[in-house]
Amino acid sequence: MELKYSQQIAGTLSLTLKQVSSIYDLHTEGSTIPFIARYRKEATGNLDEVVIANVIDQIKYFNELEKRKETVLKTIEEAGKLTPELKRRIEDCINATELEDIYLPYKPKRKTKASVAIEKGLEPLATLLFQQGPHNPEEEAAKYINEQVKDTTEALQGARDIMAEWIAENEQARNLVRKLFTEEATVSSRVLTTKKEEADAQKYRDYFEFKEPLAQSPSHRILAIRRGEKEGFLIMTINIEKENAHAELKRVFLKASGAAAKQVELAIEDSYNRLLQSSIETEFRMASKTRADEEAIRVFAENLRQLLLASPLGQKRIMAIDPGFRTGCKVVCLDEHGTFLKYITIFPHAPQNDWNGAVQTIKELVARYDIEAIGYGNGTASKETEQLARGIDFGKPVSVFMVNESGASIYSASEVAREEFPDEDVTVRGAISIGRRLLDPLSELVKIDAKSIGVGQYQHDVNQNRLKEALDQVVESCVNFVGVDVNTASKHLLTYVSGLSATVAKNVVEYRTKNGGFKSREELKKVSMLGPKAFEQCAGFLRIPNGANPLDNSAVHPESYHVVEAMAAKASSSVPELITNPEVRKQIKAREFVSEKIGQFTIEDILKELEKPGRDPRSPIEEFRFAEGVSTMEDLKPGMKVPGIVTNITNFGAFVDVGVKQDGLVHISHLSNRYISDPNEAVKLGQKVMATVLEVDTARKRIALSLKDGQGSQEVRKSERPGDRRTGSPKDGKSGGAKPQPLNPFQAKLMELKKNFKD
Repeated sequence: MELKYSQQIAGTLSLTLKQVSSIYDLHTEGSTIPFIARYRKEATGNLDEVVIANVIDQIKYFNELEKRKETVLKTIEEAGKLTPELKRRIEDCINATELEDIYLPYKPKRKTKASVAIEKGLEPLATLLFQQGPHNPEEEAAKYINEQVKDTTEALQGARDIMAEWIAENEQARNLVRKLFTEEATVSSRVLTTKKEEADAQKYRDYFEFKEPLAQSPSHRILAIRRGEKEGFLIMTINIEKENAHAELKRVFLKASGAAAKQVELAIEDSYNRLLQSSIETEFRMASKTRADEEAIRVFAENLRQLLLASPLGQKRIMAIDPGFRTGCKVVCLDEHGTFLKYITIFPHAPQNDWNGAVQTIKELVARYDIEAIGYGNGTASKETEQLARGIDFGKPVSVFMVNESGASIYSASEVAREEFPDEDVTVRGAISIGRRLLDPLSELVKIDAKSIGVGQYQHDVNQNRLKEALDQVVESCVNFVGVDVNTASKHLLTYVSGLSATVAKNVVEYRTKNGGFKSREELKKVSMLGPKAFEQCAGFLRIPNGANPLDNSAVHPESYHVVEAMAAKASSSVPELITNPEVRKQIKAREFVSEKIGQFTIEDILKELEKPGRDPRSPIEEFRFAEGVSTMEDLKPGMKVPGIVTNITNFGAFVDVGVKQDGLVHISHLSNRYISDPNEAVKLGQKVMATVLEVDTARKRIALSLKDGQGSQEVRKSERPGDRRTGSPKDGKSGGAKPQPLNPFQAKLMELKKNFKD
């Protein structure tokens, strides 16, 4: 990578050149983000996965820029217009927008008004008028009347067309208009009159006559308007007052006040109205869409991370129930490893109402398969099924948990499910998936397309390639953060382990099936196609419980085993004793083991891991119960306090399941007593909360909730001010407000445009 790009990345992300170069080298060599973050901390200066991913994104951006430069240079050279100065400008360029502005005058075009006028020989007239000298435009235009130009009016019009295109392709003019759009642009939408009364259009009625500053428009609003436009109900525009644009362009291009200058003035207005406005609007539509996409993807990715890292029940024998009314409840029993044992259907609810029969069946299955916990899906009939499970006396403790079943139907009909359970139908597979989610959410959810899990916001409207890339990165991060038992993990889970391709993951499963499981990490090297690089990348994230070497069940990488052995020798103990005896570990002084190859960060990580080798980093699971007597929206009344579970988080609030088959919305202004700019500051996915009911709209199936303390008591807190949209809005320039937030991608783009204009 060229030095100028490394410098640009370092400056943009506030990193050193060494950090950027190290990440570039490691990434180029095939190292994954989790591996770099966990096992190459000395090289990166202990950067986390987010920063490393940002560096890699920047590297990709500049790689694409370099490819674009090659195309631009080749095109201009073939046209015979590449000068040494122009070539140098293109090669030195580090901004895609600037590159396209440089290229624009040389870019092959379809026929335009200007190209037609040039073909008629009117370019010299345009050049003369553009100089704004003391010439008489009519007299000069008369010189160009011929078979192609019938009169002076046509000649002057052609000259103005040429000048308008010159202005539209002028870098200064384009940056000037961009600056105006940055500072003044508004986004507006209106409904198509012919579609206004259609039922499907009503969901967009908030945008039938809508207008607000573009820079203040949140991502979900941009995506909603664009969706309405795509579906043919709305027309969206991004614009500024054209008089302001005319005035600024005239200030730059008008140099006199004579008759020739008047022709230039007309060309300026035409240039903006016909060419510049639409061109820059398109740029800002794309930029706003990119910003909205990135924000929606960020929200989805964060929700997905929280869902994947949800608390596992662990190795317990469980019963899973997929609730239903008419078709009954599908019941499966699984052992502590998730192995399918038994399936049966019960019909406790309407219309069959075989409550007693269902109770007897469940009791018998719990006794026969030594069931320790029951998990039920949160779909149709979930509340009734919970009451069924909790009302049974099993003669022993049996925990009951609600399981989010979003995407279970997608899994049950998938190729993955058919491969796992070829002899079972979709209903059985769905129930098994619910049970396995209770055992280990991460292991089961990786089998489902992340978009189908149901924790996103406008996921079908955003750039699908970018969404997949971001979500895959989250899954990979979570899998490697938790670690994987190589002797029990499915090939789908193994695919996300650092360094393992789908083919190698399949080979790992085949090897352990044939050889009875792995006894050590070293044995991984015997797997077909798992070469030295793959071993380096995956070994630290794969766990082997009860192996000969206790370090094989830890996050200590095999490349550092000799360090642990040296620590044990220094303390006159064995490695197992070093792990199990805190008093022995206290004798270890980290600085004594730092070397040129093993730095302070790695030594500290090793010591931390020795304290808790193989421990699951996820928090323990907790039981939860909805409020008794609350099962429908009609049961909810304003002022009631009800327990709930956070099911989805957006950038405008969070949705909470309170057990009435319709999630309620907690607007961001009601998530906390203090000002927050991101709902994740207040709640997490799957969090148990106590919510206050603010409003129930049964007709529109909407529930408004609050998580603020004292809600319903009409208490006005000091942090609240009348008129604030959110609680505790920050006072400008005063303490007590929110901390400055990092720029989102769109704001960063606007800052970049401002800087380019100033430069």
